[in-house]
Amino acid sequence: MLPYGRQSISEQDIEAVTAVLRGDWLTTGPAVTAFETAVSELTGGHRAVSCTSGTAALHIAYAALGVGPGDEVVTTPMTFVATASCAAMLGAKVVFADVAEDTALIDPAAVSSVISERTKVIAAVDYAGQAADYAALQPLADGIGARTLADAAHSVGGTADGCPVGDLADVTTMSFFPTKNLTTGEGGAVVCKDPAIGQRAHEFHFIGLVRDPDRFEITDEGPWHQEVHEYGVNYRLTDIGAALGLSQLRRLADFKRRRTEITARYNEALRGVDGVRTPVQRPGVDPAWHLYPVRVLGGRRREVFEGMRAAGIGVQVNYIPVYWHPVFAHQGYRRGLCPNAERFYAEELSLPLFPDLTDADVDRVIETLLKLIG
Repeated sequence: MLPYGRQSISEQDIEAVTAVLRGDWLTTGPAVTAFETAVSELTGGHRAVSCTSGTAALHIAYAALGVGPGDEVVTTPMTFVATASCAAMLGAKVVFADVAEDTALIDPAAVSSVISERTKVIAAVDYAGQAADYAALQPLADGIGARTLADAAHSVGGTADGCPVGDLADVTTMSFFPTKNLTTGEGGAVVCKDPAIGQRAHEFHFIGLVRDPDRFEITDEGPWHQEVHEYGVNYRLTDIGAALGLSQLRRLADFKRRRTEITARYNEALRGVDGVRTPVQRPGVDPAWHLYPVRVLGGRRREVFEGMRAAGIGVQVNYIPVYWHPVFAHQGYRRGLCPNAERFYAEELSLPLFPDLTDADVDRVIETLLKLIG
């Protein structure tokens, strides 16, 4: 079965990991520090806090932003459930705003219609690898004293209007799952423009430990002392994962180039073909394509999905609207809330897209798809 996504591991990646295994540090150590520095450099020089997954990154980000009971978090339904569930677990009410009909990115006009004085965070998702319209979202947040969050699980390495992902929103979260644009095995990161939020993120992911003597409330202990002011969790990345991430970062430009080539090959073959719609690229955005979300028209998505799988091609669907999940439906969220997102979901099919995909593989995917929709 040709997978829809997979990691690309080189001998240099393997050597980076084995070097850590032969050294003195396995958990959070010098490789984590070096990796966080490299992520910071990639994203505009802001504080980067690495962690164990993209879901952990979202939990950390919402906690660092002070999200809690009585707050509202406005987000998109066209995402993996964690974008919403991590806010809900902290006690916030999740408010869904519909997406643009063509890109499946959260629609600033829809956001404007649902924000209120209770809105704490506007959380956009860089669906498929292209940045959302933060230039339009940031003034909406600023106008009500809220913060913007970019769920950049799909878009690490991309840019918008010349600015890198990580420099577009107040806080940015990343995922380094194996199918993403680079991997640490499992892992993620939180990038914070505000140093105070960055420090809160660091402490939350480090069990809440405070190590700054100037902030100690207990002042008569020795040099070993550390204390906890707010609850935290252990979401720390290991040096093993960080070493892999550092090696992968050196290849990120090549990964992005190859993903762009594959996307262009799909676009050329499928553009204008009856029965499908190709992805739309937002003006000013240089995506780091993570998905190739073709739209299968005429109510035939499931038929084509099953046909592609039967032919040994591992297509996927990304994503069921978040509020369709029973955990949200049982809270009273109803289908029909975001018509554009629901229509997009009904048609979306993710074709295989990863750096080691060969041109012959891409051609096989195209030929199979054209036969099925012909």
